[in-house]
Amino acid sequence: MRSDARTGTALALASMLFVQLGLAVAVHLIDAVGALGAAWLRLAWGGVIMLVLFRPRPRDFTRSGLLGAVVLGVVTAGTTMLFMQAVARLPLGTASALEFLGPLGVAVARAGSGSRVWPMVAAGGVVLLTEPWHGGIDPAGAAFALAAALCWAAYILLTQRVGDQVEGLAGLGVSMAVAGLTATLIAAPTVAPLLTWKLLLAGLGLAVLLPVVPFLLEFLALRRLTTAAFGTLMSLEPAYALIIGLLVLGQVPGAAAVAGIALVVTAGVGASRAGARPAPPPPRVLESTGVHGPL
Repeated sequence: MRSDARTGTALALASMLFVQLGLAVAVHLIDAVGALGAAWLRLAWGGVIMLVLFRPRPRDFTRSGLLGAVVLGVVTAGTTMLFMQAVARLPLGTASALEFLGPLGVAVARAGSGSRVWPMVAAGGVVLLTEPWHGGIDPAGAAFALAAALCWAAYILLTQRVGDQVEGLAGLGVSMAVAGLTATLIAAPTVAPLLTWKLLLAGLGLAVLLPVVPFLLEFLALRRLTTAAFGTLMSLEPAYALIIGLLVLGQVPGAAAVAGIALVVTAGVGASRAGARPAPPPPRVLESTGVHGPL
């Protein structure tokens, strides 16, 4: 169990690093095609890459597993597109801190009575990172970040469910394809006229950095960690965002933000120490139909 927790923690940490690096790079793409355009390019290319890599087949899914993968794709698109709108209006660290309220809610709801202290410590860190007493946050940006937080909470729960119901990584292939299609339907009509071959290739490169690599790492991490532990580990993401924002975008944090980093790092470490989840039951096989898992 401890080995699973360590592996899951390492996967989650690596995922967060890729996410924040990808977001920092995406800030420059936003200048060319807007927030929705940047999200669309990432998701559309990500969906194509995932389909090519994992080649999901109908026999890989039960009805429930396929439905879960489709809904996960819609939620993934919502998380990405809403958060890109927030990043266009807020500093990266602030937007990430507000979005973290989604996984924090999952952590609080799913944590046992003995481990609820870590989400509370993380919440204190988020308050210090956002500094709401200054009242200088863009209202639209905050609204987009909070909407992304709700989608992220659903993403965590659905990712673990799909990972348990669908063998291998076929579920991730379907969900990313659906996310790309959803983003295309929303953004393509207005963004497509702005595209050039250079921007298309930039979107392809960005898609590998975010979402392909981090979503794959998160998918594997959620097979090893409880949703409570994973949700609390995500408290490290605002800290990652603050550091990347400083190094890549020149966004200098204040003293309160630095104190917030200390709290969220403490919470993340505490959550990961007891975060391994029991192994899910193996999928059942219905011999008469050849369908795997529960119907």
